[in-house]
Amino acid sequence: MFRSVLVANRGEIAVRIIRTLRYLGIRAVLAAAWPDRASLAAELADEVVILPGSSAAETYLSASALVEAARLTGCEALHPGYGFLSEAPALAEACAAAGVVFVGPPPSVLRALGDKAEARRIARQAGVPVVPGAEGDAEALLAQAAALRFPLMVKARGGGGGRGMRAVHSPAELAEALSSAAREAGAAFGDGRVFVEELVPSARHVEVQIIADAHGAMLHLGERDCSLQRRHQKLVEESPSPAVDEELRTALAEAALRVAAAVGYRNAGTVEFLVGPPGADGRRPFYFLEVNPRLQVEHPITEARTGLDLVELQLRVAAGEPLPLRQEDLRFTGHAIEFRINAEDPFRGFQPAAGLLERFGWVAAPEPAWRLDAGYRDGDRVPAAFDSLLGKVIVWGADRVEALEAAGRALARLAVAGVPTTLPLHRALLQTEEFRSGNVTTGWLEASIDGVLALAGAPEAAWEALQQALPSILAEPSSPWTAFPFWFGAGETVAWADDGVEVRALPLRPRRGTPLRDPAHRLDSEHVLVNVLGSEWLFRLVPPPPLPRRQGDAAAAATAVVAPLAGRVVHVAVREGDPVAPGVLVAVLEAMKMEHRVFATAEGTVREVHVRPGDTVREGDLLATLE
Repeated sequence: MFRSVLVANRGEIAVRIIRTLRYLGIRAVLAAAWPDRASLAAELADEVVILPGSSAAETYLSASALVEAARLTGCEALHPGYGFLSEAPALAEACAAAGVVFVGPPPSVLRALGDKAEARRIARQAGVPVVPGAEGDAEALLAQAAALRFPLMVKARGGGGGRGMRAVHSPAELAEALSSAAREAGAAFGDGRVFVEELVPSARHVEVQIIADAHGAMLHLGERDCSLQRRHQKLVEESPSPAVDEELRTALAEAALRVAAAVGYRNAGTVEFLVGPPGADGRRPFYFLEVNPRLQVEHPITEARTGLDLVELQLRVAAGEPLPLRQEDLRFTGHAIEFRINAEDPFRGFQPAAGLLERFGWVAAPEPAWRLDAGYRDGDRVPAAFDSLLGKVIVWGADRVEALEAAGRALARLAVAGVPTTLPLHRALLQTEEFRSGNVTTGWLEASIDGVLALAGAPEAAWEALQQALPSILAEPSSPWTAFPFWFGAGETVAWADDGVEVRALPLRPRRGTPLRDPAHRLDSEHVLVNVLGSEWLFRLVPPPPLPRRQGDAAAAATAVVAPLAGRVVHVAVREGDPVAPGVLVAVLEAMKMEHRVFATAEGTVREVHVRPGDTVREGDLLATLE
């Protein structure tokens, strides 16, 4: 086994890898960009190497910088985590040239599978079905699309994570989708090539975890269902899939192993499939999507069901050890669900958020079946330059019903303050019949988002219970709030609809209602847990917000097109003198590796364009002025 390993990543996955390294007694060295120098991962590491530069391209996306960091610190191996260069053959090759072991598949495998179009060819040759599609440059794709059935999906040939993907519903949309997806893929992965596939309607996203050693052993570790997505990025994952029976489970596992064997796979990876609705014979068809040749964000739910440490297995395989178990030794128990806590505002189109994370963690002791994999802690700053994932809540139950119940309790006791997050969305999802029954597809959340968010508000009974408990809570001498008139700050609440949203705070007023017998329980100086109607709601008391700044009149505001978030301008779609109307594209911003379109909200003529591609803007900065 290795004596020292360089962790070439950041956030929660860096923390996750470091914890296993420390458990195994291996020296953990963290390669960190300057903004991450005081992160939780840096605190846990035995040594931290600050990478030169400040951007992702100069740090986590620089193979030479990472390998040099490993060489300077005497690390025998480099673990890339996920994202960044985890799937890059160049990093694996640079490691090999420097005598550093890359914890992942060999470069030849990364090269074969890193091109999604080539991976489709490998799957076909292995006898695994694929979705009809087309490959080539933009001109070729536009020509070949005529032979395909719309809607189509434009996908990046390199990388993943939902970036460089666009759904196209008509031929008229294809050219712009190809251009936009190529631009986003190039920024995220350094490879702007794309291809197209037919979009499978009412599909589920199901993946199979595999691991293989250098001695010919290869295992599958069960499937995970990742159908609950938005903008093609996973939000909730669970295992086993509610839509997979034993016959399909066996077929998916066999297909995954065939694809892996076809390329001589080694180390941990995930083979992803689309699973269609049942046909006339009751069977669900499935189609190969891609292979992610790395550890996945959602690997903890596989660990929860198998009792395995996938990072430990990765390290042992990379060190040349044989896998310590056989397929027949595996035991799958219970049901596990993972909820991604992203610094994104679901009430503003999932715009990414950056800033001071005032609170992130449990407000009460977690139950044994709960797990929080976090890359941040109270007081950390969330940077705009990197991925929005703050952490993941993982729960386990003896069956799916028990797991859902555990999820409700866990999400109620998670406190997040300072930046908007996806936490209220997750609590709302638990109230939907579709999610509770396991009947969701990859397009369900996009189509149902308004109704889901409407469920995120705390019910009237919870407010009444809190009202009745406040006199005793606020009268406590230790309360830090006795100097203030008390408000519920909707922008500061935790696990309820307006989490992180800038809305007007409401002063407390008595409400009429049926008396409730001590349903509210104070957890600490700030948080009150209310249990009513079989559900728990976590409230945070905050002082009154400052008075809003004076704004210009509505007509003047309508003439200004401003940046809805901080980011980099990648495209300006208008010029001075252009006529515009509500809904006309003005500019495209890139933030946290995703593109965000900014549209005009009024009719007029562009008087002045204030930005150009490459400019960095802050939230509220002026992009264009209309007249």
